[in-house]
Amino acid sequence: MQNLDFSVVMPYTGLLMTGLWWTIVMFVSSSILSLAFGIVFALVVLHAPAALALPVRFLTWLLMGTPLLLQLYLIYYGLVQIGIDIPALGAGIIGLSLHFAVYNADVFRAGILSVDPGQIEGARSIGLSRGQAQRYVVVPQALRKTIAPVGNNLIVLLKDTSLVSIIGIAELVYSAQLAISETYTPFEFYLTVAGIYYAANLVLEAGLQFLENKVEMSR
Repeated sequence: MQNLDFSVVMPYTGLLMTGLWWTIVMFVSSSILSLAFGIVFALVVLHAPAALALPVRFLTWLLMGTPLLLQLYLIYYGLVQIGIDIPALGAGIIGLSLHFAVYNADVFRAGILSVDPGQIEGARSIGLSRGQAQRYVVVPQALRKTIAPVGNNLIVLLKDTSLVSIIGIAELVYSAQLAISETYTPFEFYLTVAGIYYAANLVLEAGLQFLENKVEMSR
């Protein structure tokens, strides 16, 4: 049995750090977009006319019912056939953002429904429009209630950024594969990448816990 030799990883530290950088870029971009779209989708499903709500419901059904890997293939390779050529980075961000937006929307929708209707009536009684009541009263309260489940979605998103390696984005896993193709030492590099993901998850969990504690203290 051959012993593991992690010294082979050291010359490729720069490559792995570059991959980590692109992983972070994709995670941050996709997180922001998935949260924004999630709020919009939730409000559309709850309050928009059927002509707008039904397409969002269909999109939710479609994205929840198919694998993210397949969605990335369709966005990057499939859309080219109908004349829509999206760069790999853009395709990865779009795929991750839409996939997690529908899950966040489901969480936000439950959070919005949990807000006491009397809050809306009170906001309307002081002159706020329905839209202003949603924006200033309902949505902020719903966001406070959904930090934990949305945080779980973000943790999954961070790990699923590894899937964009299949469309050629040089994130962390893809960078490790490049190094492995030169060194033929997959175990050392995959264990190193696993450790980096684990550390990133710990940082993200700590940040989410800090945010949740701050929100609890501000109530």
